[in-house]
Amino acid sequence: MTEPAGGIGLRDALGRFATGVTIVTCRGAAGEPVGLTCNSFNSLSLDPPMVTWALNARSPSRPAFERCGQFVVNVLSAGHIELARRFAQRSPERFRGVALLEGHALPVLQGALAWFACRTVAQHAYGDHVLFVGGVEQFSDLGHANDPLLFMNGKLG
Repeated sequence: MTEPAGGIGLRDALGRFATGVTIVTCRGAAGEPVGLTCNSFNSLSLDPPMVTWALNARSPSRPAFERCGQFVVNVLSAGHIELARRFAQRSPERFRGVALLEGHALPVLQGALAWFACRTVAQHAYGDHVLFVGGVEQFSDLGHANDPLLFMNGKLG
């Protein structure tokens, strides 16, 4: 069965594709940590190393990410379901009790399977999202022994 593109049917069909779950972070204008759950992260290029992710254009975090010029993508493990849920909400308390790695200018979550510190090289508004392209400046891969957190059919698992 085919349907015209758009609407809930399209969202449901796209939901059949399992994606990894990340928390993308930056610093706000006053230096405060800013972060949100994201499942639109993708590698773009290995040479030069680049990644992409998309942010809802109506997100209250949009100005911080557009202004900062840098971001970190933190890849979550299957054990991070509650953390992913917390950062998916619009609570100012998202970072309360969250352990961050020291020695980094941007918020890097302790226990992430991997993380990618990037400088924003491009950002473009497309439809209802803003696409960020980042040049990877530093990364760490710590996830050899853990399974990633996935999102599929509207569910984390």
